[in-house]
Amino acid sequence: MSHTSGIRQAQKQRTRQALLDAALRLLEEQSLSSLGLREVTRAVGVAPAAFYRHFRDTADLGVALVDEALGSLHGTIRTTLATTGESDERIAAAVELIAGLVRGYPAHVRFIARERHGGVAPVREAIGGQLDLFVREVADELAEHPESEGWIPDDLRMLAGLYVDHMVMTASEFLATPEADWDGVARTARRQLRLVSLGRRHWLD
Repeated sequence: MSHTSGIRQAQKQRTRQALLDAALRLLEEQSLSSLGLREVTRAVGVAPAAFYRHFRDTADLGVALVDEALGSLHGTIRTTLATTGESDERIAAAVELIAGLVRGYPAHVRFIARERHGGVAPVREAIGGQLDLFVREVADELAEHPESEGWIPDDLRMLAGLYVDHMVMTASEFLATPEADWDGVARTARRQLRLVSLGRRHWLD
């Protein structure tokens, strides 16, 4: 790649990221279905035509935001959720991970929570696909644990689904609660995970 083309590619990537960042800021106050591409390009300071060099439409931009919000978390989520429930320390670590994600990336979490059941089908499907992938990955990790001996794959996927659903629910609760009151949210989340852990230990009884 020549020096000039490398500079051009870097500039293109910066513009793409600026469009994603601007959209995320605008989506703090509205849903994706109401977001216009002109709003986004105006916030970045580029012509509307420049939008189409990066995204087909706002739905395509929304799918990119889903990838940005969830795509890099698979290793962390898989490992944390699959080891949840074996001790109070692991349960606390799982809840703290979720709290840390909400604290560090509130706009991304809010976007996922709002658009999971929103009006833009490709984005709903992208979120659903990412969450389904989390479930499959956590189930695969659970299958490697000695305590999963005798479990059938469908039941491991059910348990993994409970963990992933709990993660999403807890993130939404943190998001909806002033941070000064997060201790109560965390306490409830830990108790819920202990209940799941109890059921896990006795499932084959």
